[in-house]
Amino acid sequence: MRIAFAGTPQFALPALEALRKRTQLVGVLTPPDRPSGRGRQLTASAVKRAAEEHRLPLAQPASLKDPAARAQLAAWQPDALVVVAYGLLLPPQVLDLPRLGCLNIHASLLPRWRGAAPIERALLAGDSTTGITIMQMDAGLDTGPILLQRPIAIGAQATGGTLAASLAELGATALLESLEGLELGTLKAVPQPEGATYAAKIDKREARIDWRQSAAGIERQVRAFNPRPMAETALRGEQLRVISAAIEADSDAKIANHEDKSADPGKICGTSADAMRVRCGSGMLAILSVQRPGRRPISGREYAQGRTGQQLG
Repeated sequence: MRIAFAGTPQFALPALEALRKRTQLVGVLTPPDRPSGRGRQLTASAVKRAAEEHRLPLAQPASLKDPAARAQLAAWQPDALVVVAYGLLLPPQVLDLPRLGCLNIHASLLPRWRGAAPIERALLAGDSTTGITIMQMDAGLDTGPILLQRPIAIGAQATGGTLAASLAELGATALLESLEGLELGTLKAVPQPEGATYAAKIDKREARIDWRQSAAGIERQVRAFNPRPMAETALRGEQLRVISAAIEADSDAKIANHEDKSADPGKICGTSADAMRVRCGSGMLAILSVQRPGRRPISGREYAQGRTGQQLG
């Protein structure tokens, strides 16, 4: 089967590698190099670097609305176009080009969490399960019919990074199964059920911790935004990244019985083991690892030395 691939980030690489090994991968699309980092140097996408490493045919159109870009795709004569976190709109002329259509790997069990940030939104919401959907693309935003779904449990310690890695591998396996089913005619797309929810793109301002929230909600925020954009707070005007945290067991009861009841949310209430204990709107959060600007990560306990009683926020 002749497959063209369109993708951008690290999340797309397991699918690209699976296709390279198991199909005839005729070409790869990825966006143009973009400025990145403090120096704003032009940086290639993870997909471009992988395509170049394996000497795959590569195109980087700024838009697939450009007839020349569509002509390049048509010249590859793909039976299917696989799209994984590509980032560019596919116009109707592209959707209709491959005989088996355009397939998308989406990191949720659609119709839950349509949109740009399904992994982070699932973690923030406290979902216990998510998964992969292989979808036949249409003109809508993640509205196309479902070919295959595979669920996965969200572990109590899962972060945005670890969950993305697990879903990327699961998606690669489900993709190969879907392509085989389409080619054999044994797999049929079914419309999505009602009840869609939307995973809006992450705004960096969402990474700022509001200590008036519950310890459970802040702990989910820390995990969802690791490794990017990273949850953050501040102490006396200095930014502080919060890398990992845990909810302190029975912390509401401990506060009621033993702590200063007038303690404001965000107050550093001492240490426990390797953690810094911080009062939240409800409950106590054990901050396990933090990072100051330009410094190495350190334990919460190390950071808290000499700062007990001070206010984060």
